[in-house]
This record gives sequence, C-alpha cells and structure tokens, in this order.
Amino acid sequence: MAILETLKGPAEVKSLSLEELTELAGEIRTRIIEVTSQNGGHVGPNLGVVELTLALHRVFESPRDQFVFDVSHQGYVHKLLTGRNGPEFDKLRNGGGVSGFLCRSESEHDSYGAGHAGTALSAALGMAVARDLNAGDEHVVAVLGDAALTCGITMEALNNAASQTKRLVVVLNDNKWSISKNVGAMAKYLNELITNPLYNRIHDDLESILHKIPGGESIIRFGSKAKKEAKDLIVPSCLFEKYGLRYIGPIDGHDLELVTQYLKFCRNFDEPIVLHILTTKGKGYDIALQHPEKFHGTSAFAIATGKGKPPKRGVPPNYQDVFGKAMIRFAKNDPKVVGITGAMSTGTGLNHMREALPEKFFDVGIAEEHAVLFAAGMATKGYKPVAAIYSTFLQRAYDPIIHDVCLQNLPVVFCMDRAGLSPNDGPTHHGLFDLSYLRCVPRAVVMQPKDEDELVDMLWTSLQARSPTFIRYPRGAGQGVPIKKRPARLSIGQAEVLREGEDINLWALGPWVSEALDLAERLKVEEGLSAGVVNARFVKPLDKALLTTQAKSSQLIVTLEDNVVKGGFGSAVLEELNLSGNSVAVHRVGWPDQFVDHGSSVEELRAANGLDTNTVYAGIVEKWRHTQAKSRAFQVK
Repeated sequence: MAILETLKGPAEVKSLSLEELTELAGEIRTRIIEVTSQNGGHVGPNLGVVELTLALHRVFESPRDQFVFDVSHQGYVHKLLTGRNGPEFDKLRNGGGVSGFLCRSESEHDSYGAGHAGTALSAALGMAVARDLNAGDEHVVAVLGDAALTCGITMEALNNAASQTKRLVVVLNDNKWSISKNVGAMAKYLNELITNPLYNRIHDDLESILHKIPGGESIIRFGSKAKKEAKDLIVPSCLFEKYGLRYIGPIDGHDLELVTQYLKFCRNFDEPIVLHILTTKGKGYDIALQHPEKFHGTSAFAIATGKGKPPKRGVPPNYQDVFGKAMIRFAKNDPKVVGITGAMSTGTGLNHMREALPEKFFDVGIAEEHAVLFAAGMATKGYKPVAAIYSTFLQRAYDPIIHDVCLQNLPVVFCMDRAGLSPNDGPTHHGLFDLSYLRCVPRAVVMQPKDEDELVDMLWTSLQARSPTFIRYPRGAGQGVPIKKRPARLSIGQAEVLREGEDINLWALGPWVSEALDLAERLKVEEGLSAGVVNARFVKPLDKALLTTQAKSSQLIVTLEDNVVKGGFGSAVLEELNLSGNSVAVHRVGWPDQFVDHGSSVEELRAANGLDTNTVYAGIVEKWRHTQAKSRAFQVK
C-alpha cells in the first residue's frame, strides 16, 4: 500500500525514514498531478514545495505550531499530510471538495487562510506577537514565495519584524516566478544572492575565517553582533539583515535532509530568521517545468501532453482575449495608449500586447497599489494607461483609486476581469464587490458590457473619456457576437432598451442581459405580462431619465447583477427612484450578503444561492403578485 494512503496525520511523518519520505514525495506529486488533471488547479507551485512541506511537518508540531502560507495556493501538500487525502481531495476546487487555498474553517491545521499574495509575513508577525503576549512557546512559520517580496505589505511587515518579536521563522521559497516571470529589482537582488558564492561562503564559514585573522578570536568571544559587523566589512550584508532578521541560505529546497537540518536550526534560533530555499516550480512533471506560467494555475489537462481539453467547436473567444487584442488595435493607432498589469499578463489578456507591442506593456509584479499609482503618474503626462487587474485584486488598491486617480480626475482606464464568479477559486477570487466599492466614489464612471463587441466599444469610449473609467466583465467566453470593424463611441450614462414593456421592466447588467430577454419572454408566455428589457450598461452614471420614465409607466422594476445585492446596481436604482419621488416597486436580483464558497461551475453556485433561472423567475412572479395584491388593497381603502 502507498505510504500516502496510510497517513492519518502529520505526526506520522516524523516516524518515516529518509528513504520512505523520498518515496512519499513521489506519491504526493503523482496524487497532485492526477487530481489537478481532472479539476485544474495550481500545479507548479505545489509540485515545487513537496520537500519543504514534508520538512516543516518533520520539524514542527502542527497544529500547535502554525504555518502561514503566502497566497496558500501551494497548500495542497499540507492538506494531503493533514488528514484530507480522501474523497474530499478528489473533489479539489469543486463542490463538496477541499478548497484550492487554505481555509481556517476547513481544518485546525490551516491556521491562516489566504488567496491574495503578500499577507503571510504580516499575519505571522501578528500571531508571533500575540504568542509572546500570552507567554506561549509555540512556533510561527511564514512561508513566502519570492513574489511576495514585490508586495508592499510584505516590506512593511519586514520593517516591523525584528522590533516586535524575538522568535519568528520565515521561509523564502524562491522559484523565480509569481504567476508571470518575476520582474523588478527584488528579483534581480535575489538572483545576485543566489549567484554570489563569496557571500554564501563567508556567511557559512565566518567563524573559521575569524580564527585566521588578527583579533578574530576576540571578535568570536565578543559575540554574534560583532561577528555580523565583521562580516559586513568583508561583504555587504543582505537586505534581510539590514532589517534585523538573520539570513541563511540559499539552500537546495529539494534536498529533504538539508532543509530539515536548517529548519531545526531555525526552530532553535532566538531571533527572527529567514531561510532562503531554492525550488523549481513544477518539479516532477516535465511539462509543467517547460511551461511554468501555464501550470501556475491551469484548467483540467491531459497528463501525457499537458494540453487542456480542446474547446468545443464554435465557442466564442474569452473576454480577456477580446480585450487584449483590442488593446493592440487601439495602441497601434494611438501612441499614448499603454497597458499595465500586476503579474497577470496572460490572465488579463495583456500577453497579446506583451508580444506585439512590448514597449507599451508594463508588468509591475504583484503590486496593485503601485500599478494604480504608476498609471496615475503616466496619466498626468498625457498618456492613456489601461490597468488590467482582476476585480478581486483591485480591492487592494482602493485608496489609490480614490486618493490618486479619482480625486485628481485622471483618465486611467481600469479593465476588471473576473467580475462575478471565479467558481473553482472561491471567495478570495470572486469579483462580487466592485460595483459596491466603486459606485460611491466621485468621478468614477462604472460600466459593464452585455457582450464582447460592447466590451470593445466601452474600451474605445473610455480611451476618449477625460475621467477615470472602470469596465467590469466576467471570466470565460463571450456571447459569440461579431466585433465591428469600427468601434462605437457610447454616450456615457445612456442605457439601451432592448425590449419594450408595460407591466415590468428588467434592468440587467452583463451576462444577465441575455437571461433577462429569456425571462421577459417567459413572463409573457406563462403569465401574460408585458416585460421590457434594458441593457443598463452604466452603473455610474445611471440613466436617470430612462429609469424615471419607466418607473411612471410600469409597475415593477427588476434589477439583475453579478455583484452583492447590498450597495450594488440595484441599490443605485432604489436610491435614484427615492430621490426622484417614484414609489414603483423594485425587485433586486444579486448575490447574498455572504461570502460565496467555491464550486465546479457558475451554474452550480447560482443554484446554491437562489440565482438559477427558475428561482429568479419565481421570485419575479412572486414580487409581481405581491405588488398587485398591495395595489388592490390600496384601491379598496
């Protein structure tokens, strides 16, 4: 029987021999590849941390000792070692299965949940300080990817660490990749550390060197602070030691015995310490090694070839690719148009621009706040920056959106992919809040296209605007609508009437527009109701004139949106009707006031949250009947 199948929990890892652990590492890699080939997931990051995770569980005592994984998308190995290697792992990232990230509600071994980069060091430091205040003796270990060092939050925590606690273990898992290839000065700096044999030799052998130089014996007797200063005379100290953390490494992160020895040293060290390990993203699966960006996070694939399932014939292009190709088209005709991303070139579609117009493409790493400020700076010089950032990640840059872009009324275009659901990834990646967090910001123009052709129109319109604009659109394929040769410039704040109605008017956004047309026809056939459909297009500014006109001529307004219902598009409609003195009934359809779990598809999650077509239809009919009953009661009075 395979060793992995017999493991009940992490304590059993300690009793395994090195030979058995090596065998177990192979079994874990096979398990991860097999499951992700069916469900998709973060293949490369997890294959790269197998030995590290085994070593962590050999040296420390989970859950008493706590591991904080940055992003936590590399937590599959940890899950397999902590009692989750069963049917729940077979359903990884699907309904009824384990999450693709660590989740505190899933296991006592998940001490901290995450889904965005750069959070681990701050959280681990907070946990360590709380431990100190409680006079505890448990260990806290932060596991950072090298990409975490491009995040401002990590650098803020690094600045605080040595002054706040005397005991914290930081493992820097260096594989030279975030999602795209790492960029910037930090990536260059880490590479210099890796390739500087003088630094590493002096770091490891300083005491033997001091024995050989005049006065060296007294330095050794004086203590480690003097040794550190003596080392600085020979070779400049590394960045981490300037911040007050002891640095050791880099070491081979796939040498299980070596990593174990160094972690034992770190466990017993009485200062905050950084262990720098070198790993290979995708180790154990040659195809993942050859395509690290694709296999950072992938959909289901064939193990033998690494290829995903071929798209069904006639499936429209993804919104991200429509956007990316439109960017090339517009940038070729306007020298001021540039594209900006935060380590998400392929995910946002800007990889097309990276290949075709590299001089107009800027990847700033996982640093969304900086991306927004960088775009704002370019806008002051007459450029037309387009910041392509997932809806969920743009949350991290909320202050720069308000303070630096909208307050100064700078014409930055924000293209927000993954608005709505990112079903397999779950609550950390769903883009369900952007309408609520953007529509309250003065000067922001917020819109959503009903199809891919309208997306191109909105991008074109935004590039001509002289104010901050936000375009949100869902993950996945478009509607199959042909894209015009010449884009149309839309009138900002003007909705589009697709179907006239006298009883009910359905105001819909994005993918809900086509469903609203189906609902209107069903209301006519089954209930005999005249239902109109409006492609709202703009959440801010709202088409007040059309809304108030329809409010006077119909008896029910229905809003449909892929956003939380609180504070979203429907709330904007209610507020406007209240201001204009209209008392027409309003029925809002949107996501509930809760975090939506992961699932295998949008359809599955909609059904679980009362947003499937039949439930939505039933809700509209019920609201209509209630409105009619209320109207009759009023007439009787």
